[in-house]
Amino acid sequence: MPTYEYECKNCSWQFELFQNMNDLPKESCPRCGGVLRRLIGRGSGIIFKGTGFYATDYRRKEDKKEAKQASPAKNPCAQCSSNSSCENKKG
Repeated sequence: MPTYEYECKNCSWQFELFQNMNDLPKESCPRCGGVLRRLIGRGSGIIFKGTGFYATDYRRKEDKKEAKQASPAKNPCAQCSSNSSCENKKG
């Protein structure tokens, strides 16, 4: 449910109200009964609940291929960090 911000034109009281998107805007101030105006909200952050929300989930297929090609090898040499055959390479 979205949060809406209101301000009373009579007493200048500001408050937030959780309302359904289909509800009509509130018109009278709960404190003084004056006329309300709905303010432009500053918004809020998006909250993703659950598992599986990663930056890589929505990549294009071409981006995934480039990322695989650019990733380092699984077992590089510890001393020279190259992928070529080396006497120091273990495994």
